[in-house]
Amino acid sequence: MPELLTSWGTAVIHLLLQPYYYIALIFIALYYRRQVALERKLIHVKLHSWGQETWRTVWTGGVAGLVVSLAAMALGISVTYTAVACIWVVSLVLMLFRVRYLCFAYAIGVLGVVQFVLSFFPGALTHGTAGTVAGAVREMDIPALLALAALLHLAEALLARWQGPRLATPLFLAGKRGKVVGGYQLQAFWPLPLFLLIPPGAGIGELPWHPLLGGGLGLVSLPVLIGFSEMTQGMLPGRKAARTFGRLLLYSAVLLGLSLLADLWSPLTVVAALAALLLHEGLSWYSALEERSLSPIFVHPPAGRKVLAVLQGSPAQELGILPGEIVLKVNGVLLTSAAQLHQALRMNPAFCKLEVLNREGESKYLQRAIYAGDHHQLGIILVPDPDGSLTAEAKPSSIFSIIRMRTGTRQRGVRPERLGRAKKKSPPAEAKQDSAGV
Repeated sequence: MPELLTSWGTAVIHLLLQPYYYIALIFIALYYRRQVALERKLIHVKLHSWGQETWRTVWTGGVAGLVVSLAAMALGISVTYTAVACIWVVSLVLMLFRVRYLCFAYAIGVLGVVQFVLSFFPGALTHGTAGTVAGAVREMDIPALLALAALLHLAEALLARWQGPRLATPLFLAGKRGKVVGGYQLQAFWPLPLFLLIPPGAGIGELPWHPLLGGGLGLVSLPVLIGFSEMTQGMLPGRKAARTFGRLLLYSAVLLGLSLLADLWSPLTVVAALAALLLHEGLSWYSALEERSLSPIFVHPPAGRKVLAVLQGSPAQELGILPGEIVLKVNGVLLTSAAQLHQALRMNPAFCKLEVLNREGESKYLQRAIYAGDHHQLGIILVPDPDGSLTAEAKPSSIFSIIRMRTGTRQRGVRPERLGRAKKKSPPAEAKQDSAGV
């Protein structure tokens, strides 16, 4: 027990001293700051607080990291200090291409393929810095690390199902027919401080149980950044998060099975490494294909105005109005435009009566007093006007856009904005009302 407690203390100190965990925290804070900037640009209000969201991901990531660490210890998954550095270097390089490549499965998959290639050249790269790196890659227990990647994706699936809908950012996107439609971006990241076993060696005692994948009585820290990124025009955020959960759960089960088979028969290691890469890419490809096959749901009907989002703590939330519902009448006025909605609310600025069609098409009648200081009167973010001029890019964020706070919005028919260079243009009054909400 004293030896184990000493290992825990050393691992915690090592975690606090190495830069990788702080790099992950800085990246997450920058991402949420950019998310707030995008919300202000599109809908002129802030739906999320970057400070609160950063703190939430830190503590939930810490809890998830502890659970994954315990599961990894039970399996006997081990890693060396040199392997930690190699994993993070590969992750940071992959992140330069796309943010979603900042994934443990991609890094381990790449290292597994590199290890397979190096096995054909046992005499190459044996001296200097390159020899040190090549030696560390050759000694990596790729099956055990792929099993760890499977556990991390299981944690990612659970976090996406639990927190994904509330992290969704409403977007104005260019539709298939040239019209502006509403949509959502579901993207989140969590830093996980992991504590893993050290491979058996000199000075390392044996574990009190028989692990499947080796490991000795000693700990090393490995900070990991996990996350997911989805965009939808044809589903509600909750449904999209549920589908993402199911697919990530299936992916983690398949990857865990392949990694355990590779541990029993080493020639399967490269197969498991390739599966980690290709299956993950297949999930992204299938999700994009599914979205292209769906019709946008966040478009205005001929009568009524469809709700894209509802502000937290607003009168609309208290009334129970949900995204995807249709505000049909306000104070008895049948709505066909955003201007009518504002006019109807001004008919009785102290009180409003609403007829709302829920997602099943059934009417519900709501009423509420409007008090001075109520945020945006009701707190409803409407689906954008189909002829609106401002849209967001329908693609994942890049690391450079996150660092430079580029929101990726564009005026239709104009190149993407360049903050600090492009001239800011105000949207038409009606479009501004439609996007800012009521």
